[in-house]
Amino acid sequence: MCGIYAAVNGTCVADSLVNGLQALAYRGYDSAGIAMPGTAGLQRRRSPGKLGNLVRILTDDPLSAPIGIAHTRWATHGVPSATNAHPHMTPRVAVVHNGIVENHAALRARLETDGYAFDSDTDTEVIPALIDEQLRRGRSPRHALQCAMHSIKGSLALAVLFDDEPDRIYATRYQSPLHLGSSGKGHYLSSDSQAFGADVRCVCTLGDGEIAMLQNQHVAIWNAYGKPVEPGWTLRSTTPEQSDKDGHDHYMMKEIVEQPAVIHRTLACYQDDETGMLRLPTLPFDVSQVSRISIIACGSSYFAGMIGRYWLEKFAGLPVDLDIASESRHRGLQPDPRQPVLAISQSGETADTLAALRHAREIGQPVVSIVNVPGSTMATESDQVLLTRAGPEIGVASTKAFIAQLTVLAAFTIETARTRGRFSAIESSMLVAELNHIAGEIDEMLRQATDLDAIAALLASHDHALFLGRGVAYPVAEEGALKLKEVSYIHAEAYPAGELKHGPIALVDTDLPVVVVAPPDELFAKTLSNLREVAARGGRVILLSDAEGIEQARPFIEHGLELPPASTMLAPLLYTLPLQLLAYRVGLCLGTDIDQPRNLAKSVTVE
Repeated sequence: MCGIYAAVNGTCVADSLVNGLQALAYRGYDSAGIAMPGTAGLQRRRSPGKLGNLVRILTDDPLSAPIGIAHTRWATHGVPSATNAHPHMTPRVAVVHNGIVENHAALRARLETDGYAFDSDTDTEVIPALIDEQLRRGRSPRHALQCAMHSIKGSLALAVLFDDEPDRIYATRYQSPLHLGSSGKGHYLSSDSQAFGADVRCVCTLGDGEIAMLQNQHVAIWNAYGKPVEPGWTLRSTTPEQSDKDGHDHYMMKEIVEQPAVIHRTLACYQDDETGMLRLPTLPFDVSQVSRISIIACGSSYFAGMIGRYWLEKFAGLPVDLDIASESRHRGLQPDPRQPVLAISQSGETADTLAALRHAREIGQPVVSIVNVPGSTMATESDQVLLTRAGPEIGVASTKAFIAQLTVLAAFTIETARTRGRFSAIESSMLVAELNHIAGEIDEMLRQATDLDAIAALLASHDHALFLGRGVAYPVAEEGALKLKEVSYIHAEAYPAGELKHGPIALVDTDLPVVVVAPPDELFAKTLSNLREVAARGGRVILLSDAEGIEQARPFIEHGLELPPASTMLAPLLYTLPLQLLAYRVGLCLGTDIDQPRNLAKSVTVE
């Protein structure tokens, strides 16, 4: 969730550090700071709020050195403030940290007994004190770092400066991502390789327990046992040019517009060029033989998993256990070790999903991850990976990554259904063709979006909204409600439409907008009945359906959004788009920070 950036390049790195932090800002943060060595020892500058505050401090009181570490903090322990902002320091060591020190209270109490004084409320401040303690015992900086790590319980990624070795940066990680970057000008460190500048052409992902030492022209890595290992450099596949706004006001809108291309690009990875048939990578299980499968995910990825469950059960005849990853391993139930797991995450670093994945691996379950980042921790720790090809997603509210996940889940379902004898080859090829066609439909809808401003104004004028759907439309409604919450801060809840009379209908009055997602499937008539119940109580109904559905509901709705025809299976890809656009336009109406909503982080890397 927080962001680490560090640089050593032979020239003043202040601008490089600030640029790195700006590239990490999309992850979410509430304070920032940098540290560098100086003639009077280690120095730092810190500020709460946006990066502009830190830049103003650096303008008035600059730092200059060819090496430095930097951080954007998302508050966990202690309020956002300059005192709680990273880096944290002793006179001999400065640290920036992503993660959680679970035993920080006990460590703080012991260190205070030994004479250390603490200024902040953070868990991180114990780390430089622990390292300093080891330095006082005569250990070298690397060994001091290594010994200090043995005292810490929790997750961490660290970049460390030592006053005694001002020409090098040390780094280590455990269950929190950290990447090294190499260019002709020097070496860099970041919690997200996307943040590296254009000159960084090679990237190396640091492994759990490894310690790296970065100098201007040299990098060394040691494993958890202190043995040297060769850096595993790979050519960088993502460049910063892929991460600009491309003329749009916000990344969110840019990424919504990219969705047709994302569908084509993702599907192309799993489609045979000559036959047009799907060809999935070799899986660690036989889909024709398994009797059940698990899906684990969080946030929007969980709602993608809900749609995947519906598809797999209805069309492939494969029962699915769906779990929110943060809950999945705490019920005490031991699943069948033969039961495969699908783990879904945009970043591949989602802490709860990663923990659930590791639990599954421990009991022997085969794991396949659906992720957007090939070198992510989830990707490397899975038996197989089904990559989404969304490209960098900068907006915190997921749009194109969600659609890419649905594309992969649709391909997985189609091929599973064919393998299990539920779809013929012709039916499979027709659905694959429709997937490609839907990309074109979305592109057309983006060009012809109508009536959204009036609906956005209606939603923006209310503090609450209700979303309803049945069958596969219910998780689409959930995703729509989540987008509205994230981008506009309006309280929005989604329910299965059939649950309306079991409590939520008590909320309906003339001051409640109700968004009804109702594709023309076998459940449309039932959804229409629920819609009329809302209208009878004065609810202000916004209906998403096809032309015929809107015509049937016309007397009972305030607004109708007409969508083109789609099969029952693939309708969710179409019906997601207007909900994304609505959330975006409501955010515009209310003047919220659309790309970086308050309190949110792009990648949730702590539990």
